[in-house]
Amino acid sequence: MSTLRFKALETLPFKDFRRDNSVEVPVKLSELFCQNVFSEETMREYLTKEAFQSIMDAVKKGSKIQRHIADQVAVAMKDWAMSKGVTHYTHWFQPLTGSTAEKHDSFFTPIEGGRAIERFSGNLLIQQEPDASSFPNGGIRNTFEARGYTAWDPTSPAFIMGTTLCIPSIFISYTGETLDYKAPLLRALNAVDEAATNVMQYFDKNVTKVTPTLGWEQEYFLVDSALYQSRPDLVLTGKTLLGHSPAKGQQLDDHYFGSIPTRVMNFMKELEIECMKLGIPVTTRHNEVAPNQFELAPMFEEVNVAVDHNSLLMDVMARTAHRHHFHILFHEKPFAGVNGSGKHNNWSLATNTGENLLSPGKNPKKNLQFLTFFVNTIKAVHEYADLLRASIASASNDHRLGANEAPPAIISVFIGSQLFRVLEELEKVTEGKLSPDEKTDLKLNVVGKIPEILLDNTDRNRTSPFAFTGNKFEIRAVGSSANCAESMTVMNTIAAKQLNDFRKEVDALIEKGLKKDEAIFNVLREYIKQCKNIMFEGDGYSDDWALEAEKRGLNNLKTTPEALKQEMDEKFLALYEEMGIFTHREVEARNEIKLEKYSTVIDIEARVLSDIARNHIIPSALNYQNRLIENVKGLKEIFGDEEFRPLAKEQMSLITSISENISKMKLGVEDLIKAREAAKAVTDSQKQAEDYCNKVKPLFDVIREASDDLEMMVDDELWPMTKYREMLFTR
Repeated sequence: MSTLRFKALETLPFKDFRRDNSVEVPVKLSELFCQNVFSEETMREYLTKEAFQSIMDAVKKGSKIQRHIADQVAVAMKDWAMSKGVTHYTHWFQPLTGSTAEKHDSFFTPIEGGRAIERFSGNLLIQQEPDASSFPNGGIRNTFEARGYTAWDPTSPAFIMGTTLCIPSIFISYTGETLDYKAPLLRALNAVDEAATNVMQYFDKNVTKVTPTLGWEQEYFLVDSALYQSRPDLVLTGKTLLGHSPAKGQQLDDHYFGSIPTRVMNFMKELEIECMKLGIPVTTRHNEVAPNQFELAPMFEEVNVAVDHNSLLMDVMARTAHRHHFHILFHEKPFAGVNGSGKHNNWSLATNTGENLLSPGKNPKKNLQFLTFFVNTIKAVHEYADLLRASIASASNDHRLGANEAPPAIISVFIGSQLFRVLEELEKVTEGKLSPDEKTDLKLNVVGKIPEILLDNTDRNRTSPFAFTGNKFEIRAVGSSANCAESMTVMNTIAAKQLNDFRKEVDALIEKGLKKDEAIFNVLREYIKQCKNIMFEGDGYSDDWALEAEKRGLNNLKTTPEALKQEMDEKFLALYEEMGIFTHREVEARNEIKLEKYSTVIDIEARVLSDIARNHIIPSALNYQNRLIENVKGLKEIFGDEEFRPLAKEQMSLITSISENISKMKLGVEDLIKAREAAKAVTDSQKQAEDYCNKVKPLFDVIREASDDLEMMVDDELWPMTKYREMLFTR
């Protein structure tokens, strides 16, 4: 084990680094829930009846809030927040940086006579003005066109962080174009609500609203803060760029669901307390497969709130980890050779009458309703698979997809063999009107048995990027560092488009004389035929599947540049404009931002790798080589020209190997620098990203290979970083 590991711990400014930072839950977690949230219960207490009803109408019906009501809400928010020691407020938003943003302003307001009061008005609640040009905007705003606006989103409750009142908001440019993740998500949610509610009129006219729900599963790594600081590659890139794997990693699967280490448990306890106060309903915690990898998951929530809660959670996790002398890693693949981290997005649709539309009912009518939304979801993914793939594309997620229990880049749908047989039966439905016997057989022997089938349909395919898991679809390919909003915007947009098309086709058949159920069965039959090629029940990692997928016409977009090129397809641009989610310009801007971020991330990794190789590893290897040379000289001096050779054979071999690997590394670094400069000179963002992917990234392996060889030769004391990647783990 590297001596640097121990030195990192010894040089800490505090002696009690590894002491038991025990955390006691002061009361029942349920009593802490929403303590720091301007929740419905709190609003009932602080708002007038008129203001409270206005907020509820905005949340449930999307109605606008009048200015005089906004003033009442602002005063109530301020009074509540100040009762909890709050001094500042901020519009909390999610720009395209991938993290959250906030600009704090004080309630403090000077007045005449050298006095001051705390003031907060409806105007300040509704809108603020951060600098739009300083955030990623894909060319929508120039530096001299700085103005942008944040606008209050009343559908997501305000909350308190420390001494600041945080108001969830959207972020738009002066021209009205979206510059964040939330605004397009809200548009997509409205679109799927309208489309699904229209379809539900076939089954239940009491349904007046359909709400998409999301349950995310957040995976992450924890490492000692001191050991994290000892790795410049980990600090600067979020992953280890160098270092060979230890003999023992995750081969024994002994970490998965194992006993949670005490230090980690204390971190989790404090995290759960903070989550409860902020209204984040986390319920699950456990060890994941890789050493020092963990997961937490909440109960399902409305998508917009769930996305906000996940973004907030990642911030809270980092702060809480710091207090326990951990550093948290959200990178999708921080360590090679062990599992990466994902953020599985479990998606479904719920009605205002309390139904989950992806759960079957107790009678054939409800089961036909289930099949309608089930098959339409599969059809949506079939039609827009590449757009869904683009929504989870990033430089860090590219490392994860296709191995170690992460799904492949090929988008397919897993539904289980039993449900697959149900769809095969539906595929046999007679075109046009159904005979009485066929109706009876369908309703009793096919549709009627779906609840029984789902009772046993609990098997899960970990290699599927889009899997049905009983009463929801699980998008497994979302990366752990991603903002859920991007994949959720795509998912709800394509579902809305597909449901709109379904309604039109069914209505057209009804107008031709078919009964409602016959029309629905006929349309579903055609959909099943059209999208069978995307349904796959086998091993997504196998080479056979890659060949089969190609035969089926499914794209295997392995890299981010490949995936993002598909995003600009005219079919997808037309979809966004038709559904009112993005303009053509907004899609282009976001595509540009993602390509630029990809190239920048790879460029940073290349620079860090070059710096460590040239300024740390090569000098360390030379120092050790000089020690060996001195040793050989000493042996020659003691034993003479002939006798010393067999005695120094091993040392001479090491000296030669070190020279060869230093030379290999030096040439690799030089080639990497040239490739970087050539790629940076390209002005086209797509071409630049492709060059970074195809020319720059392969050179990483040359340097890593030489480094791994040197690492196994060079004395621990001289090696510039903790030797093994997984030595960073807290056992």
